[in-house]
Amino acid sequence: MNRSILSEAEIEHFVEYGFVHVPKALDPEFCREQTELAFKRLGYDPRDATSWTEAKIHMPNMNSWPVKEIAPRARAAMADLAGGEERIASPQQASWGDGFILNLTFGADRPWSPPSADHEGWHKDGDFFYHFLDSPEQGLLCAVYWSDIAHQGGGTYVTADSVPVVARFLNDNREGIHPNDPRWKELPSLCSDFREITAKTGDVFLLHPFMLHASSQNMLGVPRFMTNPCLKLSQPMRFDRENPEEHSPIERAVLRGLGVDRLDFHIAGERRENVPERVRRQRDMLEQERARLAGS
Repeated sequence: MNRSILSEAEIEHFVEYGFVHVPKALDPEFCREQTELAFKRLGYDPRDATSWTEAKIHMPNMNSWPVKEIAPRARAAMADLAGGEERIASPQQASWGDGFILNLTFGADRPWSPPSADHEGWHKDGDFFYHFLDSPEQGLLCAVYWSDIAHQGGGTYVTADSVPVVARFLNDNREGIHPNDPRWKELPSLCSDFREITAKTGDVFLLHPFMLHASSQNMLGVPRFMTNPCLKLSQPMRFDRENPEEHSPIERAVLRGLGVDRLDFHIAGERRENVPERVRRQRDMLEQERARLAGS
């Protein structure tokens, strides 16, 4: 399979550990411009912590940009992992927005909780659809860091051995799993490789869709900006391609996690959407932010 940017070692790291790092994928100055605007949207003073009335905020998208324009190396890496441009849904229109997950002081009022199975909040992204082993709705999870993130500064926790755990869970439940099914919470206890992601402004980490991850505490009080857009596939994943070389790295990671070279997979349920509560909340928040900017 042809690749445009990722090395064989980077592909192998993704297949084995579920993520790959694309450093300096975004221009740091562009990042700073957007994070400064975010403070204005919220009515916060970035230099006055007393103006920060919330410890953590999931902002809605107000602006968006084609990924090929603002992060071309990350976009090329996404295509490498998906198995080519033709396997990406609407490849010419893929965009990233400024729906920041802003961590200001979340968890700073309690003792530090290092990455472990006991840490709260582990989850698999995708609250907007029922999950199957081959789901195309979320082919990759992109962790885009718009600010520096130091140790204990609110970096993402990941379980680098969760792809096999999630793959087995979904393969055993071919009728589909609701994103809020309580059984998701049992999966971190089956993992052992827990890590904390730190980053520089503009770094991007591309995560396998089966990567369990969690928010961490910001003990430093330094604003942490990130977004987590997903890459949608044009078709459901396939695990029975006639030529094994045509399996994408995303599919290869699933097959390796299941301990097989090939899998004849068929869903036993219906692909359905789920409308999460956050959609309504962010719609209301966007109206408030626009009014605040207009008033200023």
